[in-house]
Amino acid sequence: MRRQTGFTLIELVTVIVILGILAAFALPRFSGLEAKARIATINALAGSVRSGAALAHALYLANSSASPIAMEGSPVGAVIIDATSGYPTVAVLGIKAVVQDLTGFTFDPATGIFTMDSAPTPANCKVTYTLGAAAGAVPGVVVVSTGC
Repeated sequence: MRRQTGFTLIELVTVIVILGILAAFALPRFSGLEAKARIATINALAGSVRSGAALAHALYLANSSASPIAMEGSPVGAVIIDATSGYPTVAVLGIKAVVQDLTGFTFDPATGIFTMDSAPTPANCKVTYTLGAAAGAVPGVVVVSTGC
């Protein structure tokens, strides 16, 4: 009689049950990664908007407060600057021209809102750019990530 080798049915069931228990504990940990990635992306966009506005403001001051300013690398080449604040306007040729890559975002030039297209609730996953009212006031950049 030949001796048979292999796993018994009880051993296979035990391994499957253990793997199921491990998966049940690991799944909640990985389920929030997609939302965290979207929040990180929206925060990175806000940082780009802040940095781009500061760079445009510096170029504006260096160019004797003349608008539009030429920004090397900008897809449109020139950025329109608000005469009161000295920062890019809330327009396509303003802040949108400063921020280079908007893949995955939609920009509304009437409101200065960048919304994330892939978010479950795009209206609550956005960056809002607003000009300061006073002369030289730093523009506001507000992040809403509750819908990411």
